[in-house]
Amino acid sequence: MATLLRIDSSASGENSKSRQLANEFVAKWLAKNPNGQVVVRDVDANPLPHFTNVTLGAMFTPEENRTAEQKAIVAIGDELIGELEAADVITVSAPMYNFGIPSTLKSYFDYIARAGRTFKYTETGPVGLLNKDAYVFVASGSFLAETPMDHQVPYLNTFLGFVGITVKETFIAGGQALGEPGEASFNKAKAQIAVAV
Repeated sequence: MATLLRIDSSASGENSKSRQLANEFVAKWLAKNPNGQVVVRDVDANPLPHFTNVTLGAMFTPEENRTAEQKAIVAIGDELIGELEAADVITVSAPMYNFGIPSTLKSYFDYIARAGRTFKYTETGPVGLLNKDAYVFVASGSFLAETPMDHQVPYLNTFLGFVGITVKETFIAGGQALGEPGEASFNKAKAQIAVAV
């Protein structure tokens, strides 16, 4: 049975354009995989604690020396990484907030970036270990994609690639605060999804 891991991050709930694009993709994926399982990780509805010195202390303490609190902290990342490892395909939906991704999604990334588990260092640089494919759905209030002010899509591509997740396609709905141009952009992204799945 195929498994799709869906990662959502918008604070706008069902009004979120990035979520709506992910909805389109997941519906089409399920139509092609009627016995498929969708696992949802909504980092807005269930935000993760931000990384602090306490978090790092838990990560770098040898397993046999961890306190109960430290074990609970490490278990958060273990669960998230386990979901990724079990998935056949991954979707990530993310709005642009203040030129970047939501802090809730950044926290998620902080927990899944683990040396020896999702990436490793080599003499020629870091190598991702997850070996998964992903589809990315993004939205923004204006049209910033492929401009110097876009710290959304390049960051997502860089991070996901770092842990061994290949972005197969990115669907972009720009201009969502601009009325008709944004609507056209959203509809274009939906049309692209229709032929991608």
